[in-house]
Amino acid sequence: MAQLDVRQKLEILADAAKYDASCASSGTSKRTSADGKGLGSTEGMGICHAYAPDGRCISLLKILLTNSCVFDCHYCINRKSSNVRRARFSAQEVVNLTLSFYRRNYIEGLFLSSGIIKSSNYTMEQLVEVARSLREDHQFRGYIHLKTIPDADPELVHQAGLYADRVSINVELPTVGGLRRLAPEKDGARIEGAMGEMKAAITDTADARTRYKSAPRFAPAGQSTQMIVGADAATDGDIVRKASTLYDRFGLRRVYYSAFSPIPDASAVLPLQRPPLMREHRLYQSDWLMRFYGFSTDEVVAAADEATGMLPLDMDPKLAWALKFRDRFPVDVNRAPRELLWRVPGLGTKAVKSILAARRWRRLRLDDVARLTVSIARVRPFIVCEDWRPVVLADRAELRPLVAPKAKTQQLELFAA
Repeated sequence: MAQLDVRQKLEILADAAKYDASCASSGTSKRTSADGKGLGSTEGMGICHAYAPDGRCISLLKILLTNSCVFDCHYCINRKSSNVRRARFSAQEVVNLTLSFYRRNYIEGLFLSSGIIKSSNYTMEQLVEVARSLREDHQFRGYIHLKTIPDADPELVHQAGLYADRVSINVELPTVGGLRRLAPEKDGARIEGAMGEMKAAITDTADARTRYKSAPRFAPAGQSTQMIVGADAATDGDIVRKASTLYDRFGLRRVYYSAFSPIPDASAVLPLQRPPLMREHRLYQSDWLMRFYGFSTDEVVAAADEATGMLPLDMDPKLAWALKFRDRFPVDVNRAPRELLWRVPGLGTKAVKSILAARRWRRLRLDDVARLTVSIARVRPFIVCEDWRPVVLADRAELRPLVAPKAKTQQLELFAA
């Protein structure tokens, strides 16, 4: 193989990293170099962009240490049998790139993942060395997200948590059967075991820091994971249930969903076409309902089609649930508790908060609600106000064309040129 320079390696390994969706920087502790000590920051506005819950844009250098791998996972473009151009950074090259990009104000942090080279332990040692050198040798205070390897020695994974703001361990596929079929060299039990150990370390360290200021920080932005959507036969219901289990058992900050993308020289066991990108979007919306709107797993799954287990593509899962359980509506905005208002299509958490605050002083009218929403036409069939009540309790078939958004004629691809 011809010797590659750093620029050529960067071109290959930055492109190879684009399929990893679990790259966000929300939740980390705030650190800056404004005091003249150290280098970098986890704050401010900023070649990859992640977004915090408050809308801040965090620019990250998102690369792989290498796209070579000893594993042969069918869905992965970097699998052992794939005919792709290979490259590999040394740990020092990644450190130099990160510092160089930061000094040019291109980035505010690093997202680093890797294929498996030589062994899981060897690869994990290289990832940890990058983070260690940035923190200890260069006093880098920017954001670092490391993709850990569950088969590696637990002590190495623990070291990753000492240097990184966030760690992630990908479960890859939502079902045991899917993982066994498409990634036979990976073990779901080991992956979840590593997640459990990481959760325990995060909890123990957080508890220690409440009592001792000198206690080391450990993955302050928590851990996340990613599931591939559409590579196997798992339904949206299967994926939602798996995500809920991961949140409950391991205290994850985020579960990311990545729509399967056909790859060159694909395995015969993979689907020939990618799933609609709207499916990925609907899963993110269902995830939001469970995390911020108080929906239970069963409620979200109930929004899916009973025959196929798939969420509808032509409307969001909250609206699908409301149309399916039309008997729960209309909801009186002047009397209903927060949990019921959260279930009204078109009312977000901020709108509900404003409604609860305003109705303490006066009875709300339809115009008052309209000022808090993007489309009062969508909300109106599901609510009762001081001056408004739906004339007829319309059924699902009658309401659907009135409140469901019109289908777009074209959908952009995730990595379109």
